[in-house]
Amino acid sequence: MSEILPAHRAELPEAPTAEQAPPTSETYTQRVWQFVSTSPLHSLWNLDGVPAATVARRTLKSFNDDNLLSRAAELGYYFLFALFPTLISASAIFGLFARSASDIYVKLLNYLALVVPRDALGLVMNTFTQTTQHSTGGKITFGFAAAIWSASVGFTAIQDTLNTVYKVKETRPYWMARGGAILVTILLAAIILATLGALLGGTLLAHLVRAHIAHPRIGFACALAIHLVFDAVGLALNLLAFATIYYFGPALEKKVWRYLTPGAAIGIVGWIASSLALRVYLHYFNSYSLTYGSLGAVIILLTWFYITGLMLLLGAEINSEIEAAAAERRLKDAGEIPRSMKPTA
Repeated sequence: MSEILPAHRAELPEAPTAEQAPPTSETYTQRVWQFVSTSPLHSLWNLDGVPAATVARRTLKSFNDDNLLSRAAELGYYFLFALFPTLISASAIFGLFARSASDIYVKLLNYLALVVPRDALGLVMNTFTQTTQHSTGGKITFGFAAAIWSASVGFTAIQDTLNTVYKVKETRPYWMARGGAILVTILLAAIILATLGALLGGTLLAHLVRAHIAHPRIGFACALAIHLVFDAVGLALNLLAFATIYYFGPALEKKVWRYLTPGAAIGIVGWIASSLALRVYLHYFNSYSLTYGSLGAVIILLTWFYITGLMLLLGAEINSEIEAAAAERRLKDAGEIPRSMKPTA
């Protein structure tokens, strides 16, 4: 019996290739963040039609997803790691000059008492005093090199975290990323020094004006005005530091310089408020010295560095989510991603 063959075989559908595979939610999310990297907003203040509540929800979710609490602890360690080489270098420099130069440096450090807890600042001052008494040229060279290197390691950690915040990969060569970190570290050190110098200059000028104005009320008013002006200069320099970090930190394909952003404003306000809250807490609950002994000051200083890093990263997260929400809205309006897609984070 001859075998009867079918006239034709049923053709099976071919498996879709990678190019033919339907887009997924992850694909759309990558498209949004790619758009953020290549087409940044000129200003972040108008939110480009995105409700503030939407930005807040996105920021909270991404804050947890990016694990910023742990990353802030990493930054706090690097800040502490860079502090003592910096003190060695600075104290050696001032120790080789007149005693008045050291007094000026002490006054500069005293302005940190506005935000740094007292015991933590006392640890810094004691270290400065001890190293100043044994200042040598070798300490200047070693301290400066160690301070720049350790601080640049901290900025490298900031770069890695901001890349995570903006969902981009580090594409810069190692020498370029590390060299840029060193240059930005030097720039940030100059900004911080200028901030402390502005506060010190305002105080000295205010005392000078009050001493040469006979009328007490006019002298007080002039001194108060001088303080306000120089405090405003200090605040402007702090904003410059945040803007510098947010501009040079992430490895975005296209960058826009923004001096004042919502993230920087909230980060600075949160940093000042958290620092003052820590001071108040330590004032009324000061049993840490009995519990930790001499390590209490180090723990307090590390906690303050942790708060500093956390507020810095929070500001960057806010800025990135504003850009991502605006990019998602623009892509939906252009029909490049479906309107039914849930907000990315």
